[in-house]
Amino acid sequence: MGSDTITIKGIRQGLLVTLGEGDWGAELRALGARLGASPSFFRGGRVAFDVGSRGLSRSEIEKLRALLIRHQVELWAVVSTNPVTEAAAQELGLAVSIVTGLGLPHLRGPEAAPEGGEEPFVEGLVVRRTLRSGQSLRHPGHIVVIGDVNPGAEIVAGGDIVVWGRVRGLVHAGALGDGRAVICALDLVPTQLRIADHIARSPEERRRKPVPEMAAVREGQIVAVPWHGSAQ
Repeated sequence: MGSDTITIKGIRQGLLVTLGEGDWGAELRALGARLGASPSFFRGGRVAFDVGSRGLSRSEIEKLRALLIRHQVELWAVVSTNPVTEAAAQELGLAVSIVTGLGLPHLRGPEAAPEGGEEPFVEGLVVRRTLRSGQSLRHPGHIVVIGDVNPGAEIVAGGDIVVWGRVRGLVHAGALGDGRAVICALDLVPTQLRIADHIARSPEERRRKPVPEMAAVREGQIVAVPWHGSAQ
């Protein structure tokens, strides 16, 4: 069973993970591989799991929670249409319903699709505030911040990161392994810059005048060039 059976999307309360319909032990092994492949993306995060109609006992959910704890991830909800799974999750103090990015309850089955179609995947996240020291922002898609990223703050995105302000904290684009991701900012002076598994730090010398820049991976290393609004 491969990790391609696992889907991840951002919701209001963190991340929503959907597992495949295969053997539970195999699904947990695939999940462990996914967590190990992108540790910085998941570490410190909180996730909800949609297990569909799968019947899970309390001990099976506890195995899931233990796996997540080993990777420093918090399990806060298990969503299922199976009453046995729902009861087991409630016994463990977990939520059994969540609110999606659309502000609607997350459902499974034919009733889940509004207007006759599937609920759209929210690919981008826009945040209109400055991230201060100690604050962390994670999303499996792209992230746009209208504000600054202060020292001690971090952004971890599965896709691109665009900051309409100054970056002085840690920013990690392509955290799920996308080496084509880019990081753009009006003033790019981060504590640490990451794209996929590539890492760079700001030089000790600071520019006198801020210059908008775009950072991308070129020939195996992160390179920042003047940003004129174009992509690659």
